[in-house]
Amino acid sequence: MAKNTRIIAAQTLVRVLDGGQSLTSVLENTLPALENPQDKAFVQAVCYGVCRYYHRLQFILTQLLDKPIKDAEIYALALVGLYQLAFMRVKTHAAVSETVDATPRKKSWAKNLINALLRRYLREQDQLETLANLNPVALHSHPKWLIFRVENDWGENAAQIFLAANEPPPMVLRVNALQTSRENYLTQLTNLKIDAEVVETCPSAIRLVKPVAVFSLPNFEMGMVSVQDTAAQYAAGLLELREGQRILDLCAAPAGKTAHILESQPDLECVAVDIDATRMLRVEMNLQRLNLSAQLIVGDATQPESWWDRKCFDRILVDAPCSALGVIRRHPDIKLLRRTDDLIALPALQAAILKSAWSMLKEGGLLVYATCSILKAENEDQIATFLAENPNAHEMPFDSNPAKHGWQILTGENGCDGFYYARLRKVNLAA
Repeated sequence: MAKNTRIIAAQTLVRVLDGGQSLTSVLENTLPALENPQDKAFVQAVCYGVCRYYHRLQFILTQLLDKPIKDAEIYALALVGLYQLAFMRVKTHAAVSETVDATPRKKSWAKNLINALLRRYLREQDQLETLANLNPVALHSHPKWLIFRVENDWGENAAQIFLAANEPPPMVLRVNALQTSRENYLTQLTNLKIDAEVVETCPSAIRLVKPVAVFSLPNFEMGMVSVQDTAAQYAAGLLELREGQRILDLCAAPAGKTAHILESQPDLECVAVDIDATRMLRVEMNLQRLNLSAQLIVGDATQPESWWDRKCFDRILVDAPCSALGVIRRHPDIKLLRRTDDLIALPALQAAILKSAWSMLKEGGLLVYATCSILKAENEDQIATFLAENPNAHEMPFDSNPAKHGWQILTGENGCDGFYYARLRKVNLAA
């Protein structure tokens, strides 16, 4: 007998909520065991949805309970039930009955509890949702500390950032210019009845109207296309790549930007460095699929003496480790796993990587600093400090400049993930 998908979703969520594992990694282990594609899609949708709206669902669940649910699996199952009723187009009767039936036999005591709280939610839904909208954490479905940080940085724009972060993101493709044109690939999609449109602000990007499985994309396995958000695709163009240049991509994994660099200008030397050996194996696999090659090094970006050959680079991309708060819409479990203390050490690490990278850049060379964060401490404040400490660093301006330093893309802006870029030219002070 097939296992109830609701309990599979609940067990998956326990590994995230209590086990501290990433939702992506847990689903990579969970979904292959499900043979039915509809079951896979349902479990994935529920798990992403509960993580996306966890703080709102948690608030509502608290109102429905006389005392907390101590059993992690039953607590997660209650969240699964509430999410279906509040956000999914699942028939009410099916959502309640299937969630109740999903209660493990060894925990039969919980059947009445799950049934009662879900039916009470249906009776009091309007009042509960109104009450949730009066609580900032429930309204924005973000933790209190994160609401404070974003509101402090972005003021009246914060509410729109939270709203965008809770929306499912678009699926954006990067067309491999070495294999085909964007127009040709768009035709291939049309022939397969996959609705898509070009992204006018990015020459390599195509946005799908609805996400599809990657292996249903034409010639994906042949490397004709990759999945990459529009904001991340800006990096290669900002580097001003030229034939024969020596390029360094620091903190490169999973190498989407490395691949785009090579697709944009294949006649150059590209060195990709990352500290994580496991992630570098994925880099190698990604480049093989795209029929691209780069020198891959497992190394610490803050300690180049252990791997650098002392030959300076024309261009350096610092794809800095960051809070990833700009990609919450793609990884909603970030809101559950990240803690305010986690952010304390990041600016110092980013500064150390910047300092290291600067020492490897040729005079006249260009460094691009990138994060998928929306916090000023990781972005414009970081660059302001670097410029103050390095008089031979000249900031290259952007046409669109909502930040004091660099280019800040807020979550959802022009359909993009939250991203930040700064461009720094190394100048000769004696000239």
